[in-house]
Amino acid sequence: MTATGNSASVTWRDYKELTKPNVVLLMILTAAIGMFMAVPGMVPIDILVFGNLGIALCAGSAATINHLVDQRIDRQMARTHKRPVAQGRVGTRQAALFAAVIGGLGMAILFTLVNALTAWLTVASLLGYAVVYTMFLKRATPQNIVIGGLAGAAPPLLGWTAVTGHVDGHGLLLALIIFAWTPPHFWSLAIHRREEYAAVDIPMLPVTHGVAFTKLHILLYTVIMFLITLLPFATRLSGPLYLLGAVVLGAGFLYWAVELLRDKNPNAPMETFKYSIIYLMALFIIMLVDHYLFPVSTL
Repeated sequence: MTATGNSASVTWRDYKELTKPNVVLLMILTAAIGMFMAVPGMVPIDILVFGNLGIALCAGSAATINHLVDQRIDRQMARTHKRPVAQGRVGTRQAALFAAVIGGLGMAILFTLVNALTAWLTVASLLGYAVVYTMFLKRATPQNIVIGGLAGAAPPLLGWTAVTGHVDGHGLLLALIIFAWTPPHFWSLAIHRREEYAAVDIPMLPVTHGVAFTKLHILLYTVIMFLITLLPFATRLSGPLYLLGAVVLGAGFLYWAVELLRDKNPNAPMETFKYSIIYLMALFIIMLVDHYLFPVSTL
């Protein structure tokens, strides 16, 4: 297969897959909720549309760069071997051009139609994921996902700054929730795929320190995450409905973390991974509902 790929077989679905649309949709959900949490009423429609569009395009660009950088190891892993670049359906030059075009368009939208702060923070997030994490941290340290999680935690903060034009504690708190959520979310998948990561020399925690060590750290990070998710109520960002949701959803996450540690259920790693995605979506949606049902001024 040449560097330009098999253009006869490439379809728009291949380019869509390059952007990791399911991941981007979760990011945009948290970014949009970050926007709504920043204001007592409705987010300006232009910010809602162009802010999320710009963030989504930049996230898709970073995801495409991930496909490019990881194409060798993607070909060797069951979870990723059918990706467009790994299989050669989209060539290296095609994917690089696609990443440059959508990333550049996203940045132009943010700079011209949103604000410079959000644009620069998005650039930092893109570089953090596509360059610092994918090119260096992923292959350098078992703490790769912890450090690299800073980039993935940015969307709600980006949404906040898109509306307000500045960074404050509540916007950072929203990012902190995702930062603490990322290790137990990803390590549960890494346990399930540990043999594949070992085969391609990626030093994920269960590969370098063992499964039991990883399960213990999943529990510890879940406890930290649970405590952090109580802070929006404690700091009067959110009200009683959010608190109830955070406790119930957090109890579910703790259940799966303990179930992992007990080592009685062979399906627990993937069940934990699946629950973690539902958890984050539900937590932010409940936060949004609470924001309008129980405004902090009435508490």
